Amino acid sequence: MRHRDLVPPLVGDSVLPALLLLHVVTTFPAAELPVAVALTAALALPLVWRRRAPLAVFAAVVAAAFVQWLADVQLLADTALLVALYTAAAHTGRRGTLLAAAVVEGGVVLACVSWAPNGAFPTPFVALSAMVVAATVLGVNVRTGRAYLAAVQERAERLALHQEQQARLAVAEERARITREMHDIVTHNLSVMVALTDAAVAAQHRSPDRATAAMRQISETGRQALTDMRRSLGVLRADEPDAERHPLPGIAQLESLADQMAAAGLPTRLEVRGGHAQVPATAQLTVYRLVQEALTNTLKHTPAGTRATVLVECSAGSVGVEVTDNGPRAPRPTAAASGHGLPGMRERAAAYGGTLRAGPLPDGGWRVRTRLLLDSAGAGAV
Repeated sequence: MRHRDLVPPLVGDSVLPALLLLHVVTTFPAAELPVAVALTAALALPLVWRRRAPLAVFAAVVAAAFVQWLADVQLLADTALLVALYTAAAHTGRRGTLLAAAVVEGGVVLACVSWAPNGAFPTPFVALSAMVVAATVLGVNVRTGRAYLAAVQERAERLALHQEQQARLAVAEERARITREMHDIVTHNLSVMVALTDAAVAAQHRSPDRATAAMRQISETGRQALTDMRRSLGVLRADEPDAERHPLPGIAQLESLADQMAAAGLPTRLEVRGGHAQVPATAQLTVYRLVQEALTNTLKHTPAGTRATVLVECSAGSVGVEVTDNGPRAPRPTAAASGHGLPGMRERAAAYGGTLRAGPLPDGGWRVRTRLLLDSAGAGAV
């Protein structure tokens, strides 16, 4: 096929007409030569343009063949009818193919009636009809194969486009995930560090030991923030020391989080009901981030003396999370619906089929509550 494509189609289609004209010139006597050459040219030369206008070429060849039959001249150039029929079948639909085959078959009948020897009509008729059928079937097969290849190519293009779209969606989802992680990590740790810094400044003269402990806590919080940021960005190696000091946050790390919030000025009571060993690591990370964001909001938007309570209920198919505080009933500022703050928390909960509810309590304070479903659908959504 590669060698065939090197030859221009017009050159290849000119070979058969040239051979037929050469055959007429070398075999016919001089007296019959002009008529034979004219009829051969009328039959064969249109084949040069058969790819550009298959139906027009077929009509021209049929007309020339009919004139040849009227002139009662037998020519090898009648093979041009089969080539024209094949081309028409390869480029037209079923109805056009059947019509072209019927026209050529009518020509076969006329030729056999006029030129078959006495009593020998069936043999040439069957032979010529078989040629007509063969040319038609070949043309239909070529058309079918071309349509199949076009369909395969279109499907491949659609698949490539679908894969490109999926890749873009994956990139967008990964960016959104990194954005949520960065917001939670930076907001929480900076809030804790600011609160600890204020406490250290206030205690540096009255209680140097407390100021020193607060500064050490600030240093540890900063290291943990850097480790969490590098892990979220995918640049933390497993053999780094910080990977062991700060594992992927989960339910087991909520106690450390509560201690950290207490050191920053928000006494936090943690209660975990049920075993969390069977909870997937991604779900535990979601629980940790939800509690972290809720406590960070409480630390930022409530006065000193506020206390918080965290309740985590683990069961076989779900994890319930509830964070409450006893701060004053005041509207809490929330980020715009761009993946940060409460909108980001709702996205995390929705990934596990949960609906996050946040609002003031009747007797004062604020509550954030949701339940994560640990079925296959929820895990797949993450």
